[in-house]
Amino acid sequence: QVQLVESGGGLVQPGGSLKLSCAASGFTFRWSAMSWYRQAPGKERELVATITSTGGSTNYADSVKDRFTISRDNAKNTVYLQMNSLKPEDTAMYYCNAAVYSVTWWGQGTQVTVSS
Repeated sequence: QVQLVESGGGLVQPGGSLKLSCAASGFTFRWSAMSWYRQAPGKERELVATITSTGGSTNYADSVKDRFTISRDNAKNTVYLQMNSLKPEDTAMYYCNAAVYSVTWWGQGTQVTVSS
């Protein structure tokens, strides 16, 4: 049974930082590309960041470049999203996504709220 469990969300002031984690199980984590998506109320889900199976390559949405960092620990079956210099427009539900060939899985999400 595949599980992706996100954690680390919460309420933070503008300019603050949060680190999200996604613990994976039920599939071969080291074979999978991993991504973080987010969805704000009334908006479509958007891709935030992606990391390849080995961690050798990453890609970011323009809106988060130079502020967010995606990383992974294949020994712990976990992917992370370090978010710095948070802005109110970063407020959203953040979802972990795993992709192995043509198969994808989603976590339940963790809420990030940036507000003073």
